[in-house]
Amino acid sequence: MSSFIPEHPKILRQSIRAGEFLGSTGGLHLGKVQANLVMLPVSEALEFLIFCFRNPKPCPVIEVVEAGSFEPIVSAPGADLRTDIPKYLVYENGTLVSETTDITSYCNQQMVSFLLGCSYTFESALLNAGISIRHIEQNTIVPMYITSVDTKSTNNLYGPLVVTMRPIPTKQLEKAIQITSLYPSVHGSPVHVDNYQDIGIKNLSKPDFGDPVEIKKDEIPVFWACGITPQIVAQKSKPPLMITHAPGHMFVTDLDNDKFLINESILINRLEG
Repeated sequence: MSSFIPEHPKILRQSIRAGEFLGSTGGLHLGKVQANLVMLPVSEALEFLIFCFRNPKPCPVIEVVEAGSFEPIVSAPGADLRTDIPKYLVYENGTLVSETTDITSYCNQQMVSFLLGCSYTFESALLNAGISIRHIEQNTIVPMYITSVDTKSTNNLYGPLVVTMRPIPTKQLEKAIQITSLYPSVHGSPVHVDNYQDIGIKNLSKPDFGDPVEIKKDEIPVFWACGITPQIVAQKSKPPLMITHAPGHMFVTDLDNDKFLINESILINRLEG
């Protein structure tokens, strides 16, 4: 992660566009919502939207930018989704063909952009509750793993769920679950706790994306759904073109985290109901 941290997301995006910031966005602007990007031709967009609604844990939709525009006017007016993310990945027919800092040459007026919630968003709430975030402490990218859990497919989109992992002290596990449950629009509560072999992960020290982190004796691995899932879906189901962010290199919006915080009494009523 770069040591250069602008004071406002708009300034950060401008510095990314200028090539001054190229690192991970983890731990930056903890009060602001960060988002995953998925960009597709308009012919593929409706099916991807259906896929998102069938898989709200890994693919919670924050904003859809219609064909002909690359400005997310709801979450970051004035931004350009073609240039304002530190690193992009371009998939053609399921094959990664480019890692780049500017996707303008790949974009045309028939592309639709999806911004999906990111678990970086609820990390500030965990930190405020006294729950440490190991990858922030280690200045690394959160570890991500491809699981054996299938997503709910559409006619042409299918693939396994991807998860992030954060070690949580056993005595703080209940609190971490309660806090993240209040943020369903950014992956919400964990999808799995502890026995990682049960979801097809063989070795926590070898994540598929991101960096390994230390798990201490009094800690338990906790897994949340991850917005990298569409990238694996692209590799498996092979749409003609899909452009995404690189893992850990998110789009930082102007939206406050609290915008996606549901009322705790509503959550309690849901659980009791």
